[in-house]
Amino acid sequence: MATRRDYYEVLGVAKSASDDEIKKAYRKLAGKHHPDRNPGDAEAVASFKEAAEAFDILSNPEKKARYDRFGHAGVEAGGGQGFQDVGDIFEAFGDMFGDIFGGGGRRGGGPRARKGESLQTSLTIELLDAAVGCTRELEIEKHVSCVTCNGSGAKPGTQPVKCDYCDGRGQVIQSQGFFRVQTTCPSCRGRGTSIREKCPDCRGHRVVSRASKLEIKVPAGIDNGMQLCVRGEGEAGDSGGPPGDLYVDIRVKSHSLFKRDGRNLMCDVPITFAQAALGTELDIPILTGKHHIAVPPGTQPGEVFRLKSQGMPDPHGGPRGDLLVHFHVEVPKKLNKKQEELLRQLAELDDKQVSPQRKTFFDSLKTFFSKDEEAE
Repeated sequence: MATRRDYYEVLGVAKSASDDEIKKAYRKLAGKHHPDRNPGDAEAVASFKEAAEAFDILSNPEKKARYDRFGHAGVEAGGGQGFQDVGDIFEAFGDMFGDIFGGGGRRGGGPRARKGESLQTSLTIELLDAAVGCTRELEIEKHVSCVTCNGSGAKPGTQPVKCDYCDGRGQVIQSQGFFRVQTTCPSCRGRGTSIREKCPDCRGHRVVSRASKLEIKVPAGIDNGMQLCVRGEGEAGDSGGPPGDLYVDIRVKSHSLFKRDGRNLMCDVPITFAQAALGTELDIPILTGKHHIAVPPGTQPGEVFRLKSQGMPDPHGGPRGDLLVHFHVEVPKKLNKKQEELLRQLAELDDKQVSPQRKTFFDSLKTFFSKDEEAE
């Protein structure tokens, strides 16, 4: 599999480049590698597509933010990316670059094909589902092309007619003093056609609202706040244009045992004073069930044990994270008579056999108090 080039490198701009600089760089590359200027040149077509793909990401604030944070994986998860053919590029950017794409992407004098609007929704999953990846079904309401009129908006058996206002050009010229300004026709909104007899189902709107069910594949290791892009599942395109995309915001529920920090997981495990002092063996939870570990004698409160590769997978293909086990020593609130007796015996032994650490603390405390007495 070929390695994708960095999008900033493709356009030849810095990461801090402004929107105008990104647009200017793309316009230059699009003109250089345009298929009409390089007939039969497969490499030029590939470069043309690569530049369009880079511009598609870097000119969109949301896509650019995901790319800056996660690289290519951040914008290709859940549906891939890029343009299938040169026609997709004409349809996506024809309005923006006019003459580069042969008169704004318009073909055969008909209405201009436009890509449909993108949709956005959210999906909530459990942490254990995020750890292994999962498939979920979503139901979304979106506009699809009317099948009754095949998206024309006209009553079956009839066709849209040439707009009388602009004479089918889709544009009108207005004179303002010495200036002549060309604007979109206000009657047909640039289509060049109007509908005399409207479709009974879509009422001339060319699209109808439908509930759509689709399966979303969630990659293993996905984190809260990440976003999946499902190509072609947005609103219907206009005048033969491709449909928009669907963006799915992922929300991962908090877990009762694990807390997540990137690829690492953290788990709090309580142990008794006796277990901490004498050592013990116990089972702790991991993503796949349980794991048997030996707690060494003298384990201190808050001490952390690291279990390699027992954390979350990396959705971008990096190494798996670790599980950090935090041991918390529990102090009993109530003691029976025997427990209290044994602890008092232990306390007496502690007074006779003070550890070096405790001796240092008490020596420091004695010095501190003696300074206060001297000051008085």
